[in-house]
Formats: sequence, structure tokens, C-alpha cells
Amino acid sequence: MENILPDHRSYIAGDWVTGVDTIAVENPADESRLAEIPATPLPEIERAIREARRAFDSGVWADTPAEDRAAVLRALLSHLETMREPLVATMIGEAGQPQMFADRSQFLSGLAMARGMIDLYLSLSHEEPNPVPVGELIRGRVALSLRRHEPVGVVAAITPYNAAFIMALQKLVPALMAGNSVILRPSPLTPISSLVFGAAAEAAGLPRGVLSIVVESGSAGAELLTTHPAVDMVSFTGSTAVGRHIMAQAAPTLKRVALELGGKSAQIYLDDAVGKVATGAAAVIGGTAGQACVAATRMLVPREHKDEILELVSRTYAGLVVGAPADPSTTIGPLISAAQRQRCEEIVERAVDKGATLVQGGGRPSGFPRGYYFEPTVLDVPDNGNPAAQEEIFGPILSVLGYRDIDDAVRIANDSRYGLSGQVYGSDPAAATAVARRLRTGAVNVNTALFSAYAPSGGYKQSGLGRERGPDGIRAFQEVKHLVIGELR
Repeated sequence: MENILPDHRSYIAGDWVTGVDTIAVENPADESRLAEIPATPLPEIERAIREARRAFDSGVWADTPAEDRAAVLRALLSHLETMREPLVATMIGEAGQPQMFADRSQFLSGLAMARGMIDLYLSLSHEEPNPVPVGELIRGRVALSLRRHEPVGVVAAITPYNAAFIMALQKLVPALMAGNSVILRPSPLTPISSLVFGAAAEAAGLPRGVLSIVVESGSAGAELLTTHPAVDMVSFTGSTAVGRHIMAQAAPTLKRVALELGGKSAQIYLDDAVGKVATGAAAVIGGTAGQACVAATRMLVPREHKDEILELVSRTYAGLVVGAPADPSTTIGPLISAAQRQRCEEIVERAVDKGATLVQGGGRPSGFPRGYYFEPTVLDVPDNGNPAAQEEIFGPILSVLGYRDIDDAVRIANDSRYGLSGQVYGSDPAAATAVARRLRTGAVNVNTALFSAYAPSGGYKQSGLGRERGPDGIRAFQEVKHLVIGELR
């Protein structure tokens, strides 16, 4: 793979660290070994925690004026910007993402989002008057009541494989902008594009100890981060099962936990919008091969239009280009691993056993002797109890379900243990928005979509706790302190 990032060492509190054990990073497009990454020794992960604690308690970063922190982080982002070509090549190589997605949806959108988070932080008030009735102030001889937003402390940021670069930015920038110290632990499947943050931090002059990046093949380091008493908060994006485990690990020390977890989102087409299904269907799996927690993999359509929609969606999926991620014409790249491909095969088999009909795809495409490719797949699903409609699959599999009326569509959409995202399409925006308001999910796109520093994301139910991006995403990395100030009598 050309242009792969050259430095694979961990970055521990300002030092470059190697180790004896290695992690083999695989290229999912051809199953070749992309790189050998030295794993961070466990004592070095513990040192990262200690140094993050020292840096935070010293105030070397937390007490720096916000405008000065912003200048350092903007310099960090500018350094990343100079590495566009090797970074994009790395994302393509380690995650199998098509070139356009890696370049535009991760690199360019990620940097734009990060800069927006800095601007958003600076626009917010972090110490403000706390409204208290005047009568209470007089009786209590209180001169002033203030609400102050302060950094949480030491943050462990644990990111997934499917969008490693942008997910790292989504956690690092608001956490650092708020004055916290951060230890980043990327997925061992895609660690290379996260290790670059060490060089960027060094180039920008981030104080020692404020940021560390650790890599590992197992979970011992992650468990240390989620249990160590010197860590104040864990921010995790990944599966619901792992999220539950992290909550249990964090419980004895009562760490703050922010979790963006699994999803099984629905896209609802009102009767007057069924002509838009082809675009919506392609967007579900484009770029990530369906490996996205927000992917709306349940398509809900009026029953009377279901047959024609199945035909239209199947033609759309048959026309998608499965191929090498570096080829600009590729629409769908490989899945991340053999295990993920096997999961897709198994879910299709189980779905059909429970009454679904395989309309398009369903297996490995021809012409790819190597690589973890899976065909864009359409299932005609008879009811929402089918495994394909209830389980998060993380693959290019779309379940199409029919609904009787709007109440039935809302019932089906909400019949899930997840609640991360959703979509509603309708020619009358007011009518579509009325449906969106009834969905029990953290975000709903009505006839459009928005990814922005100013737009929060996060889940209801088992899709997680807390929010990322937006004002709520910044407040997630802050504590609230109340100051009551009066005259000494």
C-alpha cells in the first residue's frame, strides 16, 4: 500500500514508545498484512494514565485560557491537513473504505467538524449567573449565584474501527478544548490513522501528558482505562454489549460514562415519497458497506407499494459497484474481517429461516478470490420480529417491511431495543416532521441529513448514554460547579 503512514509507535505523554509484542493490521480488501504495529506495553498505558493525571492536576492545560487552547488545537488540525494523502491512503488500506468516503466523509468532514467544535466551545458561556429569585438572595444575604462548567479531568476515549479518524476527532477535540487530559485507545483493527494524532500533538506544542495514544490487540489496556481510579471519564463508541461491560467496569469508581452504541434505525417512506427509496437505500450502505451504527437498515414502506419498492431497491443494489476501495468507481468496499462477513452470511440464513425472502445478493460476490466482500443484499421481511429487523448486523443488508398506516409505521420503528437514528421521507415536511417527533430515537433526518459540529448525536434506550457534538457534546466533557457568593457579616 503506497503512502501508508510511516511511524507506528505509541505516543505516551510526549514520548514515542515501542514494544515487544506486535499487532498485525490487515488490509480487508485483499487479506494482506498492511503493517506490523508495536503494541503499547501495559506499564506504558498505566504511565499514560499517571501522566494524564499529573498534567491535569498541574493545570498546565486546564488553566490555559480557552483562546490559547483553541490556537494549539487549530495548529494540531493544520498539521493533520498536511497529511491528507497518506492519511486517506491509510484509511482505505486499514478499513477498506472507498476513496471518496475516506477522503470526503472522514478526512475533510472530520476536520471541518473539529474546527466547528472549537468555534462552538468558544461561543458558549462556561461561567454564567444562576437564576435565583431576588427575595431568596436578600434573605440569605447572597450577592451572587454562579454556575460554572469545568473539565471532568482525565478522559479515556475508546473508538471503533468503522470511522476511526473522524471518531477520534469527535472525542479528542471537545475533550481537549474543555481542558481535559485524554488517552485515546483506537480499535486494534484500524489503529494507524489514530497514531497520527501523536505527531500532530507534538507539532502543535500540546503540553506533555495531555494526550496519549495507546494500541493493543486485546482488552487489558482498555480494562485498565475503564477501571483505574485516576481516570474520571470513559467515552466509548462501539457495540451495546461492550458498552454494558464498560459500564460495569466503571461502576466501582463511579466514572462518568458516555456511550454511543448500537443501532437498528428505520427509514420511513410516507405514501407520497416512495419514489425516493432508491436514493435512501443506496445511502444506507454506501461508503461503509453498512458498517455504521446510524445506518437505517430497516426500510418501512406502505404495504400496497411494497412489491414495486422491492423491485426498485433490488435494481439499485444490483447496480452498486463492489470493488477495490482505492478504485474511484467503487461504491461498496469489503467488510472489516472474515468474522464480520460470516456474521452477514449467518444473519441472512437465519432471516430466511424465519420467513424472510432473499430478493437480492445474500452472499460473496464473484470475482473476488480474496478480501472480505459481501454483496449488497435486500431482504423482504414479513414482520419486525425477524432477526434481520431486530439485530444490528453491520453489513450491507437492507430489510424492507410493509406498514398499514402511519400509526403502524411508528409502532414498527419504535419496536426495537435501539434508538440511535432514523429517517422520514414525505413531500409535506410538516407531515413528515410530525412522524419524526413520534420516533423514540436520538436523531431523525426528515428528507435530508446533517453532520455538523453543531448537531448532536446519541441514542435512546440501548443505543447509549449522553451526546456527542453540539453543545451537549461539549458539556459531556465538563462538570457543573455551583458558586454562591455573599458578603462576610
